Amino acid sequence: MSTQEQEKQTIHLTVNGKEYALCIGDTVGAVAPSDTLTHTLRETLGLTGTKIGCDQGSCGSCTVIMNGKPILSCMTLTVECDGAQVTTIEGLEDAATGELHPLQQSFVDNSAFQCGFCTPGILMSAKSLIDEDPHPSVDSIKDALSGHFCRCISHYEVIEAVREATAKEGEHE
Repeated sequence: MSTQEQEKQTIHLTVNGKEYALCIGDTVGAVAPSDTLTHTLRETLGLTGTKIGCDQGSCGSCTVIMNGKPILSCMTLTVECDGAQVTTIEGLEDAATGELHPLQQSFVDNSAFQCGFCTPGILMSAKSLIDEDPHPSVDSIKDALSGHFCRCISHYEVIEAVREATAKEGEHE
């Protein structure tokens, strides 16, 4: 197989700042053409923070940020991600210090999770929102999180956690 043929059968993507070249095929360690991004993140790259909830794009648990936008990774084939920049929940904390992202810390401070299964997806949608609008309105927060389904928590705590993490100094009483 020529280098050019081999290159065509490789997916290049950057996940949490780390570059990966993943072979496409049916050999051990390769990405099958039918593999979803969720499967690749969890099974191939060992990044298990991204969860598989419904596996049908209905619950939002698998949300990651790709090229600056939140996507449902269970509905995205890995082969469609060639050249993409992906951020998962593991990519939010400060890599040097291990300190939580302010949004993550606000979720902790506001008890905005219980079992935590859907929390990574919710956090990724909230992160994408605040990347576009550092001080979103409550309606914008609700809209950004409308695709997430959680059975454990009150979404009021989630909204408050995002509000607190994005509040301008002195904005809250």
